[in-house]
Amino acid sequence: MLNLKGKQVYLRALEPEDLDFLYQLENDTSIWEISGTLRPYSKKVLRLYLENAHRDIYDVKQLRLCICNKDDNCIGLIDLFDFDPKHRRAGMGIVVAKTNDRNKGIGAEAISLVCDYAFSTLDLHQLYANILEENKASIHLFEKLGFEKIGVKKEWIRTNSGFKNELMFQKINSNAS
Repeated sequence: MLNLKGKQVYLRALEPEDLDFLYQLENDTSIWEISGTLRPYSKKVLRLYLENAHRDIYDVKQLRLCICNKDDNCIGLIDLFDFDPKHRRAGMGIVVAKTNDRNKGIGAEAISLVCDYAFSTLDLHQLYANILEENKASIHLFEKLGFEKIGVKKEWIRTNSGFKNELMFQKINSNAS
């Protein structure tokens, strides 16, 4: 049975009611650097995205889930992207919206839940994460959860202050054949 519930959070599919949260998060310029966003999103575009969010990961090659607390509030998003069923791998990204929700184990629990889902339900062999070299909190989080640094993409991300290195982390499913 699929279990996307932890002690602090649970993961669920996006709902039409998440429009305002998605609008606020996608238009938060402080995270554009890590998300690759270059322009604001309109509510119309996000509404269309939500209307198609139910599509199968095998079709759209990505899965976005809401990270919800025990009060049923959406506090972040976690994604599988670049899903590749042939090579049995996918990228992973996470954002916890408010800084007062960070460093409390929420991100670790959400990542663990998605790893379990990806390895057991999707039968993936590996997951990877791309993290800016200066993002020490995310590096620590992914390393704590068994992701290993496998490379440096030099001057990979262009920002207002110049180019930044991006690190690639990988977790291999030791139970996969």
